[in-house]
Amino acid sequence: MKKLGFKEFLFILPTILLLGVFSLWPVIQSLSYTFFDYQLNNQQKAGLYLSERFNVSLFNETQMYVSMFLEEELTNITDSNDQAGVNDAISKIEEVSTQFKEEQGVITISAEQREQIENLHQDVSSLVATLNEKYELIYQEDLPALVDDFQNSIIPSNFVGLKGFTSAFSDSRIGIALGNTLIFTVVSVFFELILGLGLALILNKAIFGQGVIRTTSLIPWAIPTAVAALMWSYLYDGSSGIVALFFENIGLVRDSRDLLLSGTGAMFSTILADVWKTTPYMALLLLAGLQNIPGSLYEASSIDGATKIQSFFLVTLPLLKPSILVALLFRTLDAFRVFDLIFVLTGGGPGGATETLSIYTYKVMFGQTNFGYGSIIVMLMFVCVALIAILFVKILGANLMEKS
Repeated sequence: MKKLGFKEFLFILPTILLLGVFSLWPVIQSLSYTFFDYQLNNQQKAGLYLSERFNVSLFNETQMYVSMFLEEELTNITDSNDQAGVNDAISKIEEVSTQFKEEQGVITISAEQREQIENLHQDVSSLVATLNEKYELIYQEDLPALVDDFQNSIIPSNFVGLKGFTSAFSDSRIGIALGNTLIFTVVSVFFELILGLGLALILNKAIFGQGVIRTTSLIPWAIPTAVAALMWSYLYDGSSGIVALFFENIGLVRDSRDLLLSGTGAMFSTILADVWKTTPYMALLLLAGLQNIPGSLYEASSIDGATKIQSFFLVTLPLLKPSILVALLFRTLDAFRVFDLIFVLTGGGPGGATETLSIYTYKVMFGQTNFGYGSIIVMLMFVCVALIAILFVKILGANLMEKS
């Protein structure tokens, strides 16, 4: 084999850059988040801090409101000593805040500055507590909480290392979501493979109106998933959905209104909707494999006395194995990462019965804005997807594509 030279390397360099930017970088970025308690709804954890930091914006805003409120409270304070204490506190706030007036965002501070801020918080907090005992202040409830933001301006490191993964492994909700994901993936892909193979065999026959039949059969797959899920939600509606009423009449559910309100019914409903939509995609992949099988092989098997069933198991399935590998791999990975269908149809309910890993990740990252823990779930999904790919290749053969 010829060694890859510099000129040859330049030809593949754009591909390497694209893979690095669009594939590797998001994975690396998500991996870096897993080592931090990164929460956007918490001002002390809204960044990746390896060491202690100081939130200048929060401090400046806090000192402005505390000084303003204390000045307003002077009208209710009658004791001259207390008035002097308030004025001293305002002066001290102004003195400490002067050194940060030109700063913005999150910065590092010296040990001396940190001590000044802690002393300021302690002094003003004690003053406010004393005033609350003696007088009926205007901002009796707001001032103590506001003063605490002096201390909250000092941001501790939110680096947690592997502790997030430890929490994830003990999180029962992840276990339930993983179980739901596996049930959805295994059952839906199994039926899609069986029905898709049957549909592919039909589409592969030379029959009248073959083009129209092929086009019509692909309509469910062509419909956007969110639209299909919304359509099925109307069909499953307990009061007016025809599918829900049909299931009640044949005895699959006791009451049509319980179809999406019970755990088993909701999971069955999502799987049925996914099988309806994605079976044509599976059939399309298998149809491509069927059309690559030479017709002479069927003629030879027929001459040897093989029946249609024997030809299917001895000729069709062995030669279709590479296409089955591709179809199963694509569909399994896609089903394992399912989001939009379940999000629109059930939202992960009822009671988390259809909550998959993708749904749980969405709720953690965008509902709770906890990107640290959400990234850990993403990494667990990444490992599961990698294991699924390796498992398929090992079971069905790593070099099937080359042999074919």
